[in-house]
Amino acid sequence: MEGVLWYVFASTRGGENRARILRAIDERPRNANQLAEDLDLDYTTVRHHLEVLEDNNVVEASGDDYGAVYLPTDQCRANWDTVEEVLATVLEDDS
Repeated sequence: MEGVLWYVFASTRGGENRARILRAIDERPRNANQLAEDLDLDYTTVRHHLEVLEDNNVVEASGDDYGAVYLPTDQCRANWDTVEEVLATVLEDDS
């Protein structure tokens, strides 16, 4: 999982937005529309990043498609120390 986390957040173009999305979801599970509003991102951009995070087993959806609420997966939670390290690096680099 560590390699996946570094790849998804630090080695790809949308890593900063994915990091912001995961931070927001960690604070409070939200749906894509709430994330778009709270993070001032386009809805389709948020949906794309959520798909990448889901495909890599970082977040999972709970509920129906449109209103699905996203939260970190158990595997992500089990590696939370690494998540914090990666997110701190990614978000610090762009400060």
